[in-house]
Amino acid sequence: MIGKGKSISHTKASISYGWNQEKEAEIIYKKHLMGETPKEIAQEFKIIQDQNCRCKNNTLSFVLSPTIEDGKHLTKEQFNELTQKFLQKMKLENRQAIAFVHRDKQHIHIHLYVNRIGFDGKAYNDSYIGKRSQHTAGQVAKEMGLTTVREVQQEKINELKQIRQQIKNIHQKVLQEHRPQNFDHYIHHMKREGVKVIPSINKQNKLQGFRFEYQGYNLKGSEVHRSMSGGKLALELSKNTTQSLTLKQGKAIVLFGRLIELSTNLALKIAKHAIKKTLKKGMDIGF
Repeated sequence: MIGKGKSISHTKASISYGWNQEKEAEIIYKKHLMGETPKEIAQEFKIIQDQNCRCKNNTLSFVLSPTIEDGKHLTKEQFNELTQKFLQKMKLENRQAIAFVHRDKQHIHIHLYVNRIGFDGKAYNDSYIGKRSQHTAGQVAKEMGLTTVREVQQEKINELKQIRQQIKNIHQKVLQEHRPQNFDHYIHHMKREGVKVIPSINKQNKLQGFRFEYQGYNLKGSEVHRSMSGGKLALELSKNTTQSLTLKQGKAIVLFGRLIELSTNLALKIAKHAIKKTLKKGMDIGF
């Protein structure tokens, strides 16, 4: 579960957003409040807030977002419990507060508004409110058996690791089975295996490498594996032909039927490899 928090001044507008029926809003928590509209609730907040004229951002706004899967299974009573636990741990349980669940999107979430000014006229300390909200949301998630942010992050890391390995396996399969001799051939065979290879063009409009799109992920070659950077990919393709990749005008290649200028770094790597290959060939025949 993700928790976000901040101090705001626009109380009525924020509560109106929380109450928005287009968001399929449902009140799941209400304390020390009698009002039935955003205007009435804001006025009740203001009665207490007027005790502390020095505090300008005098309302606390929180968003509590369980994961999509957790949100599907939480009842209204559980959303209420979640909100109460969060308020208790933030030491805000004795203040005016109202919370809504928004169900208009796949990611169900809570909007919670709390009066920053207590009945004693003192303002709640909002230092590091964002970090504290996230930490507290994690504690509540653990207590209620919900997925924490750290667990979500770890799942994403594990999924990315699998995707990277799958792309690398397809890359190696294409090199071994099809032995492509240029970038066009390589891109064609990768596409047939389900991986879209996209030229990466820098600000100078020069090719500096490739990105790999697979199952919703879009990664630089070097992010997939260091052996899949633009320069190293060029060297791999050069192994499949008696000559190195042909450079046009010393710094360009033919890609998708048109001349593409290479970045300085990529052009140098290809040129160096071509020189080494020529020298080796000369040595092999006795020059």
